[in-house]
Amino acid sequence: MDIKTLHKFEKATDETLPSFAKFSLALIFVVLVFLWSYTSHGNVHNNTFLIIGAVFGAYMAMNIGANDVANNVGPAVGSKAMTLMWAIIIAAVFEAAGAFIAGGDVVKTIKKGIIDPALITNPEIFIWAMTAALLAAALWLNFATSIGAPVSTTHSIVGGVMGAGIAAAGFSIVSWGTMAKIAASWVISPLLGGIIAASFLYFIKKKIIFKEDLLESAKKFVPILVAVMSWAFSTYLILKGVKKLIKLDFLTASLIGLIIAICIYYFVKPLVIKASSKIANDREGVNSLFTIPLIFAAALLSFAHGANDVANAIGPLAAINDAIMHGGISPKVDIPFWVMAVGAIGLAVGLALYGPKLIKTVGSEITELDQIRAFSIAMAAAVTVIFASQLGLPVSSTHIAVGGVFGVGFLREWIDSSETRFIADTRKKFKKDKKILDDYEEELTTLEALSEKKKSDYIRIAELYKNIEEKIEQVREDKRNFKSAKKVKYVKRDAVKKIIAAWIITVPTAALLSAAIFFMIKGIMT
Repeated sequence: MDIKTLHKFEKATDETLPSFAKFSLALIFVVLVFLWSYTSHGNVHNNTFLIIGAVFGAYMAMNIGANDVANNVGPAVGSKAMTLMWAIIIAAVFEAAGAFIAGGDVVKTIKKGIIDPALITNPEIFIWAMTAALLAAALWLNFATSIGAPVSTTHSIVGGVMGAGIAAAGFSIVSWGTMAKIAASWVISPLLGGIIAASFLYFIKKKIIFKEDLLESAKKFVPILVAVMSWAFSTYLILKGVKKLIKLDFLTASLIGLIIAICIYYFVKPLVIKASSKIANDREGVNSLFTIPLIFAAALLSFAHGANDVANAIGPLAAINDAIMHGGISPKVDIPFWVMAVGAIGLAVGLALYGPKLIKTVGSEITELDQIRAFSIAMAAAVTVIFASQLGLPVSSTHIAVGGVFGVGFLREWIDSSETRFIADTRKKFKKDKKILDDYEEELTTLEALSEKKKSDYIRIAELYKNIEEKIEQVREDKRNFKSAKKVKYVKRDAVKKIIAAWIITVPTAALLSAAIFFMIKGIMT
């Protein structure tokens, strides 16, 4: 789906569901959360901040749905593997399912352990800090979504918690070593995502696209690629999804995932062979073979995201709930079902109402995507998250996915720009024509300097003027061709600059906003 089509869709959506209607539906969800938390906890002491926390948690969950989920389905929409409407439906269902099924019963009260809650001795101060962190992160995500910048929701809540923690107990409360790792993830995440996505795309190009018989190569390698994708997702889902029943280590989960991948390979191979007999022996035909795997990838990425990142919305809310119910501060807390429901449903509501803007950004406004490129990005997201989590590397799913988009775009530029023979021939022709032009101009200067000219000199001077005029135009054309060959650009630089700038300022902006909100709450309450 190209940018024009997406703009038309967004315009049609706005006409069908105006901004006021979207806001009204979002407000209805927040009001329902407020009513539920009020009626179910009306007799709880100090329930005011639990109700406020529930409202802010709902607001945060919707913003995560609007911003973060686009990374999972954006490439699939941009490549035309699925329509925007189906992408929203699939992502909403699988995000909520991931949160409910594999979101976990226990989360750390402080995301990533960035502050030491033991240094906050007063439970009320802790509640104020968590409330400020939730609101600050949600407000920053809301702003980032409005300008079309996909940012890390994890980094948003980390910044919020850090800022509120510093405001509550000073700079010593922050684990600066952990913060250094998070800062490192600004580089590690997009770099890993870009390298792995580019590697998969390069493999597909070399093994399939650049072959004379594309379909014969596709029959051999597409089932292998689908099997690798199946292994990656199976391993992750086994580690994440069955932990409530049985805890498996990475090696065991990966072996089970390998068995599943082998079964899927033998299931997919005859389907690919059958499909290959009905498509053209060109890139468009091969692209169609990746459509169904890409839809599955988008669904599974959404499930994994819902399982992993729902804690960004409900972790602080669960901490507030536990502090109010038990009158103390715990390093880990149980997540009540109603808190999980706020996060899961909020993700789906935010995506459905405000997700298209970021889906458009990731899917088409950074670089042009087709099914093969989008599949490479999905593979990068799955593989990177698995290995990074096992190696203890700090990564962001948002940065990985967007880094993957950058990676496939820059790889295309590199491949087209590295056609050395074409560039060398263009450069050689430019230099040759420039040398001829210089010789003409030198000869013309010499002839015009003669005090006595013969008839043949005048004839030659006229010829030189004509030749110089023609050669100047030729040299200009050569120069344009050389620049075009040397600087092929498939990645929109303005979009890259905007996104990277948003990444860099996410943590400090959320921290400053959170500290300001904390002091405001403190001023009101004391």
